[in-house]
Amino acid sequence: MSKLYEELDYQPTPIGALSLRRRRQLSLDVDVYEIKLGESYLMSSLFTASEIALAERGLALLDGQGLDVVVGGLGLGYTAQAVLRNKAVASLVVVDMLEAVIDWHRSGLLPMAPEVVSDGRCTLLHGDFFAMAAGQAPFDAEAPGRRFDAILVDIDHSPEDLLDERSLGFYRPDGLRALAAQLRPGGIFGLWSDAQPDEAFTGRLAEVFAEAWADPVTFHNPLLDSPYTQTVYFARKGPDSQAPS
Repeated sequence: MSKLYEELDYQPTPIGALSLRRRRQLSLDVDVYEIKLGESYLMSSLFTASEIALAERGLALLDGQGLDVVVGGLGLGYTAQAVLRNKAVASLVVVDMLEAVIDWHRSGLLPMAPEVVSDGRCTLLHGDFFAMAAGQAPFDAEAPGRRFDAILVDIDHSPEDLLDERSLGFYRPDGLRALAAQLRPGGIFGLWSDAQPDEAFTGRLAEVFAEAWADPVTFHNPLLDSPYTQTVYFARKGPDSQAPS
């Protein structure tokens, strides 16, 4: 049996103390991996349905092969892993501003990391996703101006509950327009949220994109023995001649 609790890593960061923990959940007989930033839980391997749905539902909205995808936020890797399991994906860029998180994957500290790290289609990029989304730096340094079929984001708790104030402008119309400019016509923007659907945010998406909607993800919480609902938002870019720029 594994230890009941281990702190696998602890690192100071510009936005707070970051820690990776593994604990044994005796009631479920499983090891649970958790990431905390300060006193906030960023992710747990016990609850991954919505992170996976962000990738699976988002990519299901696209046709064809050779898809180029960006994921903002690496975390425990479940969204990236789900993207790479889609055979239509040709390339994936995963951006995380916390270098320690990328190191956890590259060093094999996380049991789910090898599938992401060893896939030749995947690039792990240390950088500020929100600066890149605003056009201040490229998602692909070798091809500035490159556009993508899908950009999927799982960083903040919700559009109104931010890890850091630097991302505030991203969720406003101007920030969403800057992101939309980096999508190909018909491309998909997806966003994870640990909250119920927010009509105000869906409305902001609709100001920028040709289509926008909230897609609730309900799953069983084994600790509470009850259903729990999170949200993934999706928006589709229209033709270039009609899309805001």
